[in-house]
Amino acid sequence: MNITIYTNETCPYCKSIKKELQEHDIKYKEKLTKDHTEEYQEIVNLTGMNTVPAVIVNDEYYIPGRDFQNAQHLLNIIETYNDTSFDLSRRTLERIKTLNYNINIAFGRLDQLLRKIETKINIDEHKSTD
Repeated sequence: MNITIYTNETCPYCKSIKKELQEHDIKYKEKLTKDHTEEYQEIVNLTGMNTVPAVIVNDEYYIPGRDFQNAQHLLNIIETYNDTSFDLSRRTLERIKTLNYNINIAFGRLDQLLRKIETKINIDEHKSTD
């Protein structure tokens, strides 16, 4: 497995990710963003995310907040990583379908919350007019 991590020297999150990987004897190549600015900018252009640590596992890009929530989550992704036999078009289509599903769920939850707030406002307004 080929793992590259783009970091910067002052990032505490980068340090925790590297520590977790070292504790689990997972080898990686570190690249400081200040020393590899063009490479890192290409990652930013590709992902639309200007954040570190940007982690590349066998040409798959993992960005904090978007793809993993903490060091343990990233570790789990790496430990369970398998190359796939599906081509890029198929993987992209399936990821878009998953994204659409998650957006639909999030909007459904938001709608439920807004309905509760609206009901509470209407009840409170009704009480104040009595």
